[in-house]
Amino acid sequence: MLRFILADLRRLWPAAIVVVMLTALAVALGTAVTLQERALRLGSARASEKFDLVIGAPGSETQLVLSSVFLQPAALPLMPGEVLRDLAQDPRVAWAAPVGFGDFFQGYPIVGTSRAAIADGASALAEGRIFAAEGEAVVGSAVRLSPGETVTPMHGLPEAGGHAHGEIAYRVTGRLRPTGTPWDRAILVPIQAVWHVHALETGHDPAPSGATEHDDAHDHGLFDADAALDEDWSGALPGLPAILVKPRSIADAYRLRQVYRQRPDTLAVFPAEVLTGLYAMMGDARTVLSAIAIGTQALVAASLLLVAVIHVGQRRAQIGALRALGAPRGAIFAIVWGELCALMLAGLGLGLGLGYLAARLMSLGFAARQGFPLPVEFSGEDLAGLGLLALAGLVVPLIPAALAWRQPPLTALRG
Repeated sequence: MLRFILADLRRLWPAAIVVVMLTALAVALGTAVTLQERALRLGSARASEKFDLVIGAPGSETQLVLSSVFLQPAALPLMPGEVLRDLAQDPRVAWAAPVGFGDFFQGYPIVGTSRAAIADGASALAEGRIFAAEGEAVVGSAVRLSPGETVTPMHGLPEAGGHAHGEIAYRVTGRLRPTGTPWDRAILVPIQAVWHVHALETGHDPAPSGATEHDDAHDHGLFDADAALDEDWSGALPGLPAILVKPRSIADAYRLRQVYRQRPDTLAVFPAEVLTGLYAMMGDARTVLSAIAIGTQALVAASLLLVAVIHVGQRRAQIGALRALGAPRGAIFAIVWGELCALMLAGLGLGLGLGYLAARLMSLGFAARQGFPLPVEFSGEDLAGLGLLALAGLVVPLIPAALAWRQPPLTALRG
């Protein structure tokens, strides 16, 4: 019987391919939606784990996390520089690192920060050393620069009308190991350099990241590539968009968050907590996409059932001849059911592979743009869905098989 089924499938291969592809596309859609949504949740959660507490000016918590943790260009309000001084003197703080944005190099964000942010993971240096002068830089693992090369910053993105600080250049002194965060695509420079490049000591606030206005009036003479770094933070400091804080303990983290949420000029957030709200919105979007995928799969299942019934109808003469030659009804039922099961299960396997491949390609493209990986993986909850799909592949063919089983041989031959 198996040889008969294989011979029949070879003879009717165009129809077999259509059934397999329809099934595969329907399954691939649902699989890609599920895997990609899970990958985005896992990837963003793992990327935010390395950031304990972020403090910024009052405004959007989500935007503060997206800009400071995920380095998304946006105009953040500035908080007073004295906040950094207070944090540096707080015994509950292991270290506090200012963060400044605005400049880019070949699409990589240039982030101004302090040596403390890098020294905390100094063992993660793949090569070179941490910056020690105003004109030095450390690059993330995904930045295509090596120690010794130079970086000319551009204020804003090129597509947004940004322009280069032609007389400014940083020399790369080190490279970090991969961290699995968007900071792998960042070029880290001293915050002191960012302030001087944008002449903040003259009271000039930099244009927001991605802005189109020019800053030709900036006094770049303040920038001195060989100047020693001053990270005392005890004097007057310019306004800051964000500060990364490493508390000494979990209890200190909660106390610090409470203190800086109560201040009228600051906002303190746990990045992982903010992402929870984003996950809730993503969950709603996933529900909609999953409903669309299920609806698509139901339509495809109905189409496949219709194709199978028509296929059986077109084979009435063949079925009648088999019955007239003495083939029992059970054999006819098994042949029709076996052929359709083989096609649908083949489509199911192919669809899972296509869905996984699509999710992987989307994740690789996302990682290349955003700098942190999205893990595409099946989980235990997928087994129930796979079981239901396999069960459907076994049950749906029962209908056309039953129609073939009920056909009298004489009626089939006349047809």
